[in-house]
Amino acid sequence: MRILLIAVLVTAGVLLGAAVPAITGFVQGVLASAGLTPSKSAPAAAISTTPAMPAALPSAGAAKAGVEGRAEGEHAHSEAEGEEGHIKMTAEQVENQDIKVAKVEGGTLSRHILVPGTITPDTDRIARVPAKVVGTVAEMRKRLGDAVKKDEVVAVLDSREVADAKSEYLTAVVRAELEKTNFDRQQALWDKRVSAESAYLNAKAVYTEAALRQDLARQKLSALGLNAAEVAKLAKQDEATPNTSTLRQYELRSPLTGRIVERKVDIGTAVGKEGDPSDLYTVADLSTVWIDLSVSTADLAKVREGAPVAVKAGQEDGERQEQGKVIFVSPLLNADTRSARVVVALPNKDMAWRPGTYVTAEVEVAQDRVPVRVPKAALQTVEGKRVVFVRTDEGFEKRKVELGRSDDDAFEVVSGLKPGEDIAVGNSFLLKAELGKSEADHDH
Repeated sequence: MRILLIAVLVTAGVLLGAAVPAITGFVQGVLASAGLTPSKSAPAAAISTTPAMPAALPSAGAAKAGVEGRAEGEHAHSEAEGEEGHIKMTAEQVENQDIKVAKVEGGTLSRHILVPGTITPDTDRIARVPAKVVGTVAEMRKRLGDAVKKDEVVAVLDSREVADAKSEYLTAVVRAELEKTNFDRQQALWDKRVSAESAYLNAKAVYTEAALRQDLARQKLSALGLNAAEVAKLAKQDEATPNTSTLRQYELRSPLTGRIVERKVDIGTAVGKEGDPSDLYTVADLSTVWIDLSVSTADLAKVREGAPVAVKAGQEDGERQEQGKVIFVSPLLNADTRSARVVVALPNKDMAWRPGTYVTAEVEVAQDRVPVRVPKAALQTVEGKRVVFVRTDEGFEKRKVELGRSDDDAFEVVSGLKPGEDIAVGNSFLLKAELGKSEADHDH
């Protein structure tokens, strides 16, 4: 039976080989399991080991070769753009992505200390309007917050003391003029030897006394802040308008240009006596303010007068910053806090810095000159290393750098860069992202 079965299978195989151009792998397997191999005398088409397949389907070897070819091509492309840290980019692409390029240069690194402080008025630009005489407030010509100029009248007092001083001076003027006339007449008579010498000498003595009294009255007016010539002028005006008298009026004037920041009296308030208000207004020029800082002994030795200071204060619409300078470093320490007072002068042209505001001051304590200085925006971190992107003819090149000292804006580069090279200083993160995409494509 076994011989018969083998014969049937061989016959079937020969017939199938004649009908099909190639023996299938399945038939070959059956023959092999039976311990038989195709006969050498079988037709070549029947023993062919290459199955007839559609021409569009590649063989396994061809497919493997194609995959390897594509992998090599992708590797070459990635190596050109990412693996070696090179990014190809045209000048137009650089401009469209707003990547800013600048030349590497040396510069100065400024070191600072942060100190909290409080805004106060400049004590050299604040003044009070005092009541120099005893009287009553008759007019308040300026309100709180009003701007004033130096020597501008801000209030008027009604004062009996002023009236007495003015009257005394005006009387002394009239008396001196009268005695001078009498002395001139007696002198003329004496020169002609018409009158006695005693009459001439007596007239001279009286006139001298009258002139002295006039001078004393003028000094008294000056002590009260009144101008004698102005008083005499107003007295003549009063003669033309008898119902209006300026004799009791005392004008208070602003000692400096600024704003009324404090008002202490009202109309009708008595001033000048013991227990009465000593001044009516406080005028301040806030175009410059002070920042009071308290610096610890650890940092005090670094702070110097004239050092620039960046003053910052948080605002509802963002942080406000202005540049000032140190004008005073106290040689004395506070016994309780073991710190010293440091005063910073700060411009305040728009009046936005208000006394009493808490601020933070960055006081410059040192300046270091470095040969290579790069802004912080130029630095990126790639695989845990600090790098910059150097401009090349074809785009950018990743460059590892070693950093040294730093300040708020820049770093010192110890190695990896030379002055004169062009690097990306703005939007360099776009180059980092482009480099990451190239490396990801290569890994894939």
